[in-house]
Amino acid sequence: MLIFGGAPIFESSIPLSVFGVDRQDAGVPRYRLLVCAGEDGPLSTTGGLTLTAPYGLDALARAGTIVVPAWRSIAQAPPVEAIAALRKAHQEGARIIGLCTGAFVLAAAGLLDGRPATTHWMYAPTLAKRYPRVHVDPRELFVDDGDVLTSAGTAAGIDLCLHVVRTDHGAEAANALARRLVVPARRPGGQAQYIDRSLPEEIGNDPLAEVVTWALENLNQQFDVEALAARAYMSRRTFDRRFRSLTGSAPLQWLITQRVLQAQRLLETSDLSVDEVARRCGFRSPVALRGHFRRQLGVSPAVYRTNFRSRRPQPPAVVPAQAQPGGGFAVQGGAAVDRSGRSGPMSALPDHAAADDGRPQPGARGRGHRTDRSDRTERGDGQEQAAAGSRAADSRRGRAMPGQRDRAVG
Repeated sequence: MLIFGGAPIFESSIPLSVFGVDRQDAGVPRYRLLVCAGEDGPLSTTGGLTLTAPYGLDALARAGTIVVPAWRSIAQAPPVEAIAALRKAHQEGARIIGLCTGAFVLAAAGLLDGRPATTHWMYAPTLAKRYPRVHVDPRELFVDDGDVLTSAGTAAGIDLCLHVVRTDHGAEAANALARRLVVPARRPGGQAQYIDRSLPEEIGNDPLAEVVTWALENLNQQFDVEALAARAYMSRRTFDRRFRSLTGSAPLQWLITQRVLQAQRLLETSDLSVDEVARRCGFRSPVALRGHFRRQLGVSPAVYRTNFRSRRPQPPAVVPAQAQPGGGFAVQGGAAVDRSGRSGPMSALPDHAAADDGRPQPGARGRGHRTDRSDRTERGDGQEQAAAGSRAADSRRGRAMPGQRDRAVG
């Protein structure tokens, strides 16, 4: 693991958590991890902390895999000594991994030339512009090109490290590690679903800025790249070349991406139907929206709305404390209240009261569904009616039931 001063501590800690902890008791193979300083230390990190690496660049010569978890600034060039060490290690057969902005270190070393790669979506246009020989794909959570691998920002580094474990030791080992880390073994979709910026900051001083601004303000209209080129008083070929050199992407792909981004915002914040969202984003039909949406984000508009919809906070339901005949407990907020008015945790409730609260009970599968209540009939008509009344009250109050998490598929 190759670390530098000024790098964020979260990304730097990911390889330590995945490869540097002995979890053989859980069926996870053990890696031997050497933390190497890419420059003279001590190395500063997030929160004013300082790190001291036990190894230097010479240890890279022994590595079968080298992970660069992050780089401190995309505007700075990495140290030439570290670049030379990475090149030499790669030539000698080492697998090189760049997490988040670590991709800039790999690109500076020339290890990404002619290869597909990714990085944090916010920095992807800059990576593409600065290193035009790199095939940057900002939609992916990670890219595995054999002996060189890169990931998107922050948590996507976990996705890539789990992928490495899966590649090295199989799905069972990766799944066991994911359970230990309490993360999905595979996340659906890619980082395209998180993008919220349109263009790199550098466009602000470019003559194309006015055309781009007009396009963003009129996404509800149906126009194509030829119309944008005409507004810029350029031929289509010249416009394509200028636009690509500025943003790192083709204008048609950029335009489709902006329409999908607008659809994401509407799906998150409105109750508009998918047909109406398609119309307001300039797609010719809902079918076109669904096709581009799924290709870019890996999920349908309906699934995206379910996962990312802004939820309005609901006030907590308050139930007056009342003494219950025979039981002596009532539910008030999230506490148990006895006849004297003293409150206690929900665990103090009888089993049937806890089940009526709709929370998964010990022994259940953890799917968040209510357990079978057919055995209630043996408890007497009075208790069954009370339970039914509690369920009806839950329904009237609109209590949200915990649901099963989406199964990670890729």
